[in-house]
Amino acid sequence: MELRQLKTFRVVANLLSFNKAAGQLHYAQSSISAQIQILEEELGVQLFDRLGKRVQLTEAGVRLLQYANKILDLVDETNSMVNRVNEPTGSLTIRIPETLGVRRLPAVLREFHSRFPRVRLNFITCALEGLDKDLRKGITDLAFLLAESINAADLDMATLGFEPVVLVAAPDHPLAAKRKVHTRDLTGSTILLSRVDCSYRKVLEQILEQEEVTRFNRFEFSSVEVIKHCVMAGVGISVLPSIAVAEDVARKRMVVLPWSEGGIQVAVLMVWYRERWISPTLQAFMDVTKKVFAQAAEKPSRAVSTRT
Repeated sequence: MELRQLKTFRVVANLLSFNKAAGQLHYAQSSISAQIQILEEELGVQLFDRLGKRVQLTEAGVRLLQYANKILDLVDETNSMVNRVNEPTGSLTIRIPETLGVRRLPAVLREFHSRFPRVRLNFITCALEGLDKDLRKGITDLAFLLAESINAADLDMATLGFEPVVLVAAPDHPLAAKRKVHTRDLTGSTILLSRVDCSYRKVLEQILEQEEVTRFNRFEFSSVEVIKHCVMAGVGISVLPSIAVAEDVARKRMVVLPWSEGGIQVAVLMVWYRERWISPTLQAFMDVTKKVFAQAAEKPSRAVSTRT
């Protein structure tokens, strides 16, 4: 069994595609197939079920992937310690909500890239579904969430701060004329929800359920920017982080409704897999992120006021 074969196996297992693995590793697909076949023959088990053009890990493949991750992480750690690598290199794949990516990430990237220009960074819009599995598999190295918490015993997290969440509408929306908006006033409204900005939408859904508000129109979007423009066009109302709407509220393109549930905040969580070795590159990114968020917390932020 060679490390090259384990690396190839891990890529195929994560992508569940021989063709995509060949592209990522810059091998011919026949070379990928040959490496997996040799590995299967050496172990005496089938690692993948071939279903036409699709592949699926067998039970033996799932077990091998866990050990392959440990072995390859140990190799990386050994190389780093023996060679005394001082400057982080390589690549990281990071999942982050759109709001944090637009409003908080640029400051982190500016400092990190100036200090570690050799690191390649790949960012994916964050969706809560499947996040824990991707962290365990190593598909995702690090994730950020706008959430109260995440329930997974093998994931570690650090709280970087808190973001206020507000209920917004177009200035001419009927609810914008009210001095106080109660949750039951949302009955019959069109509510615009985000699929990908992680879990702060659950705050609204929980409140609606508690207040027994069940009659409303639900529109779902894959972009916070699209939601904002739909709000400004009068399509409906939405719950969004204050930082996402501050500029539009200041320019009076939308208003923050005086919601009786005011004062809601969600935590900014940085999440990683506890069992995985923290490489110098990943540690450097985590350290820079913590520093930049701490500096931002020390600066006075522009408040978004509600309309009264």
